Amino acid sequence: MEDRIRTGKDTGFGRFPSRVFAINQAGLQLALTGIDLLAWTQTLLLDGDLAKAEPKKLRYRLLHVAARITRTARRTHLAIAEHWPWTDALVTAFTRLAALPRPAG
Repeated sequence: MEDRIRTGKDTGFGRFPSRVFAINQAGLQLALTGIDLLAWTQTLLLDGDLAKAEPKKLRYRLLHVAARITRTARRTHLAIAEHWPWTDALVTAFTRLAALPRPAG
């Protein structure tokens, strides 16, 4: 629980951007959504030290990746730079994400 609170503080939880309640309410919902997405990503898609990494490390290693999204023949491709040190971790995460069952409904 304390790790998630610390993660939340690193992702904007507790920093209210306005004096208007509705704006702060929306900002809080976005921060909580980000916290949940990070937690589920680490639980389902990552392993090793990235599964326990702080948000700053995840942003540096996975979210700021040097890559290009291309579309050919109605398919979307992610071309990751060859020199990126965490290419394998990112490819594994995308493979695990694609292998998850689709939600019912």
